[in-house]
Amino acid sequence: MNSLETRRLEMLTRVRDFGVTHAAEFPAASLGGEQFAVVGQVVEELTRLATTQSTGAGAARQGSASRAEARDALREDLQAIARTARAMSLDVTGLENKFRLPRSGSDQSLLTSARAFAADAAPLKSDFIRHEMPADFLDDLNADIEAFERAVNSQNTGKGAQVTATAAIDAAVERGLNALQRLDAVVRNKFRNDPARLAAWESARHTPRLQRPKFEKPAPDGGPQPSAG
Repeated sequence: MNSLETRRLEMLTRVRDFGVTHAAEFPAASLGGEQFAVVGQVVEELTRLATTQSTGAGAARQGSASRAEARDALREDLQAIARTARAMSLDVTGLENKFRLPRSGSDQSLLTSARAFAADAAPLKSDFIRHEMPADFLDDLNADIEAFERAVNSQNTGKGAQVTATAAIDAAVERGLNALQRLDAVVRNKFRNDPARLAAWESARHTPRLQRPKFEKPAPDGGPQPSAG
């Protein structure tokens, strides 16, 4: 959640608590009781969505790091195979053309090439090993392909969860603010002759503005501006 959404959640929590404190004044069947119930539901939903959003963002970051590592490992596999195929092409004409590294830097191109390398290298496995490729180089390649696919899926899933939660947060905040608008009229009318409760309501529904840091103006010579005093 961004700072504004967080401050609105804090405000809606105070409004919910105000409703709990004054529940006797706003029965469940009344408009006020209905709207306080809406606010309570929104607070619960926003709290849950904030966790989902944060978890999704963390999964996306972790997936991004794993994706980078898996991508590097897969590229190293393909580079070794392509390099060896060029040497083998001295005996098998055109072999180097079968094991060309992808020109595109996209992950999909890398995966497509890796799968093709694995399929094309299988019949030539003994020749690759004869050129000192590890005996399990194809097993390593397939394992790295799977690891890369998992990392890509993990990052995409995390991003998807984050985006979905963010959209749901926007909708929930809107419902909460609509309920607040209705409640503002109801509570002010209910407690129009009760300054103490009106003050408590005003305090509950207030969303403080985000304080921006104050920067010193630079002095003419580029140094800090002297403080007055």
